[in-house]
Amino acid sequence: MAKPQKQVKFETELTKSTTGSGWHFLLVNKEIVAKFGFEGKFKRVICRINDGEGFQCALMPWGDLFYIIVNQKKRVGLTAGDLVNVVLEKDESKYGLPMPEEFREVLDQDPEGDRLFHELSDGKQRSLLYLLSKPKDIDVRIHQALVIVEHLKVNDGQIIGDRLHEELKRPMF
Repeated sequence: MAKPQKQVKFETELTKSTTGSGWHFLLVNKEIVAKFGFEGKFKRVICRINDGEGFQCALMPWGDLFYIIVNQKKRVGLTAGDLVNVVLEKDESKYGLPMPEEFREVLDQDPEGDRLFHELSDGKQRSLLYLLSKPKDIDVRIHQALVIVEHLKVNDGQIIGDRLHEELKRPMF
């Protein structure tokens, strides 16, 4: 087998789901995916469309193909059917998303919270990191980091979705 590549360039069409969901995605053939030499079932990449800003994502299996979901922000100026230039780079980051500085600090100061966070599945870790990356205000990010760690501790390392959602709405003091 050839040496795995770190980056692959190709051209594909931006496709819209036919189910009426509004989802847009890029189809990637298995030969392109094979060039990365992924091991295991998770295939994380950084995707850049038409020289735009890169975004971290997963190559999701779909029959003999893989696809990348492209949200509205990433497809500005594009419509379904457009031919796009894609650059994929193997995502070798620890979490598949950046670790917010505020959350890292909370975990550094709370060994039990750190342990519980790292016992979560990779997907649940990514979901929490994504949630923590959304607020623009540093005080909100700190508040959410503290709430999430406390939630993990109170719920024996489990995420109780509805409960966490309500806890995150609590006012900051």
